[in-house]
Amino acid sequence: MNRQPIVDLSPPVSDEIRKTTCYMCACRCGINVHLKQGQVAYIEGNRDHPVNKGVLCAKGSAGIMQHLSPARLRKPLKRVGPRGSGEFTEIEWEEALTLATSWLKPLRDTAPEKLAFFTGRDQSQSFTSWWAQSYGTPNYAAHGGFCSVNMAAAGIYTMGGAFWEFGQPDWERTKLFMIFGVAEDHDSNPIKMGLGKLKERGARVIAVNPVRTGYNAIADDWLAVTPGTDGLLILALVHELFRLGKIDLDYLIRYTNAPFLVNAAEGAEKGLFLRDGTGTPLVLDRRTGKPAPWNAPGVQPDPAAEWQGHSTVLRLMAARYLDPAHAPEAVAERCGIPAGRIRAVAAEIARVAFEEEITLNQPWTDFRGQRHETMVGRPVSFHAMRGISAHSNGFQTCRALHMLQILLGSVETPGGYRFKPPYPKPPEAHPRPHAGVTPGQPLDGPHLGYPLGPEHLLINDDGSAKRIDKAFTWENPLSAHGLMHMVISNAHAGDPYKIDTLFLYMANMAWNSSMNTAQVMQMLTDTNDSGGYVIPHIIYSDSYSSEMVAFSDLVLPDTTYLERHDCISLLDRPICEPDAMADAIRWPVVEPDRDVRGFQSVLLDLGVRLGLPGMVREDGSARYRDYADYMTNHERRPGVGPLAGWRGDGTGEGRGAPNPDQIQRYIYNGGFFTSHVPHGAQFFKPWNAAYQEWIVARGLVDAPMPYLFNLYVEPLRRFQLAAEGHGERQPPEHLRDRIKQTLDPLPLWYPPFGDTLSDPAEYPLHALTQRPAAMYHSWGSQNAWLRQIHGMNPLFVPRKLWEEHGFAEGDWAWLTSPHGRIKLPVARMDALNPHTVWTWNAIGKRRGAWALDPKAPEAEKGFLLNHLISELLPEKGDGQRWSNSDPVTGQAAWFDLRVRIEKAPAHGPSEPALPPQTSPVGEGPATVCRQTGVKA
Repeated sequence: MNRQPIVDLSPPVSDEIRKTTCYMCACRCGINVHLKQGQVAYIEGNRDHPVNKGVLCAKGSAGIMQHLSPARLRKPLKRVGPRGSGEFTEIEWEEALTLATSWLKPLRDTAPEKLAFFTGRDQSQSFTSWWAQSYGTPNYAAHGGFCSVNMAAAGIYTMGGAFWEFGQPDWERTKLFMIFGVAEDHDSNPIKMGLGKLKERGARVIAVNPVRTGYNAIADDWLAVTPGTDGLLILALVHELFRLGKIDLDYLIRYTNAPFLVNAAEGAEKGLFLRDGTGTPLVLDRRTGKPAPWNAPGVQPDPAAEWQGHSTVLRLMAARYLDPAHAPEAVAERCGIPAGRIRAVAAEIARVAFEEEITLNQPWTDFRGQRHETMVGRPVSFHAMRGISAHSNGFQTCRALHMLQILLGSVETPGGYRFKPPYPKPPEAHPRPHAGVTPGQPLDGPHLGYPLGPEHLLINDDGSAKRIDKAFTWENPLSAHGLMHMVISNAHAGDPYKIDTLFLYMANMAWNSSMNTAQVMQMLTDTNDSGGYVIPHIIYSDSYSSEMVAFSDLVLPDTTYLERHDCISLLDRPICEPDAMADAIRWPVVEPDRDVRGFQSVLLDLGVRLGLPGMVREDGSARYRDYADYMTNHERRPGVGPLAGWRGDGTGEGRGAPNPDQIQRYIYNGGFFTSHVPHGAQFFKPWNAAYQEWIVARGLVDAPMPYLFNLYVEPLRRFQLAAEGHGERQPPEHLRDRIKQTLDPLPLWYPPFGDTLSDPAEYPLHALTQRPAAMYHSWGSQNAWLRQIHGMNPLFVPRKLWEEHGFAEGDWAWLTSPHGRIKLPVARMDALNPHTVWTWNAIGKRRGAWALDPKAPEAEKGFLLNHLISELLPEKGDGQRWSNSDPVTGQAAWFDLRVRIEKAPAHGPSEPALPPQTSPVGEGPATVCRQTGVKA
């Protein structure tokens, strides 16, 4: 009898598991990293983690390929060839840090503003901003102005939080979920898990997006909105809710400024709230028929009142949004959505909100001291992302969506939208921006913040900008995240002044993290009359050999995310859920096999060499050994540091003295810390006394801070008043009309600037990009596994346009904008707005970058729409060119792009076919496989 071999069908994957936090997108999921003989062998989700509960996407699993990437930088690099060539020599760390110090120290001592320090998608912005503030430069910001500041700022000014990291739908209870402009790259696992819960319960999902991919593809209804008209559609829904009388008046009276009286008298106070002698806004008290402070004991506000010609906010809203100009019939053609469908969606929203009301038998007490026996909610929730944010009307569109939620009474109620600690926080709880420079001293306060009026703008007496990106100026007063996309062009032009050193981290500004890409590369290499570079010094830190590396003078190689400490902090971008405050760490689950260092530790080293306050002791020695030591021992205020868990004697939550064992406690617990919100404090957070006490106890705030939602944003009106000629600070003449139009205290819609400044007959199409589910940013497409999913990117063309141009499979096209022309492959897609073309972003690569073969599909058949987008709008005839940004926040208006398409000769390569860069890491192997002995 023959014996069959015994096959082990479940061989051990690893001999050790180390738990940390993923870095392959913004979710920051928990992962189990399996090690075999000390090397990373496999990555899976951590079932105990509060964010993903074991779920892991293709990106997260492919993190092993990110860690093993042939494109990893190996040692500090000093440029020896021309900028852009990629020609470097490897140097030691001491030489690199000495060189960086030799550039940075004289600037700090004489003109700190000549350092511009900007970071990309790093997740340690509270630390990098602290470093920049200690250095003393006003020129610091991170990626948000390029990505999402419209959403964030609109949410903060309106209700104290927004989508993305600020909060999420009540997945367990919502019955109708609407998503606007949502792609698959951000927050993907929680959204997928949430959608699964909705589908399981039979809840309805409505998607509003020109493109039907991913989440939109599984929606029950898809509205193929015309790009840039989401706000018009939302205001039509608001029109219908007002017309039907389907707004939550009780909620609006209790929790918003809807009943505040607005001054109608001509003069410097017109449009501001009527106030008493203490500055408290007034309402009309139903009991007396007279004005009274909104927070007076027993006051009963009349939300629709008029008093001596002054009207309430709600009355002004009704007058505006009941105007026939907002009716579905009036907007249908521009939105691309039939009027009947708009009315049907509005009716469905109203029905679910008011006929399927949710009541939880949970008592709670509000900030007025009133006890409520139940928690009542309206089970309609929304989510939105870059699709509505990255337009020049994005701020007001985001405001409109937040207003829609509030009118329904579905924010911070069961079934609606829920904030995640440390949010909600109103604009008054955030700092104001600062730009006070003193040579040799720290900046006079935080770089970024939320202005409440013209007095908080960062401008000189002559009106010129104090920051190199012109953030917080009359061009974009509420630029809470800065304008990263304007740094290089402004520095090149010397407007508002020249800089000496550009210091970038994880910001691929020479490729997909800038508009006007080819010209930006030219700006980085331009020389002045004396032969020196216009931007004299460029320091760059990254983990990989990106396109930007080649344009740097000094490269400080970072580790991979599995080789360093990171702090996902409550001071920055925590991993909280609505029912808990939480934070997390990364830690070196393996040690680097190259001469690289974690960037945060490098910054601390530079801080010591520069003698920066907070980083050195009185004798000049280092206060922190490295970033891990900083994470443990740094305190922003007494008892509150970067990490909230296990403080003091190990029992402190949020507050407590530094605990030397803190990081080990995180590691033992799977890399994260969680503190659950009590049941009676889980909803109505801005007004719930129990929640306010809970966040004070945990150091999120130092005193209770209840507040009302701002349907009417008074700070916007203050800027309008300045444009109308009131106040000490006045905008320049050429901006007055734009400020009066766009900084309206009530949400409004205006056409995107790209629609009004280019001829729609010549450029009839809208062009969009979005990131695929398998890639979060450009790091992903040098990842061997993810490249198999997205090795190239076609331009997707709707059926009618496809047929009109006679396209066939395998064809190529010219795509032309007012700014340039590119050549690209095309593919047909029927689930697409008929006036829109689109593609995946960050797939196309420049030859020589990322250790890819020069003939790699990313270079031959990949492309960027960035080449077609200018960072400046066309001249208006008066010599003025404004940034291609939202006029309120300065967010880059990527999605305003207008184009035309023509058939091109078949076959590639895609154009512009730029010459290759020399790769400082060479080319990667054909196969990445340890078992065959091929080194990664």
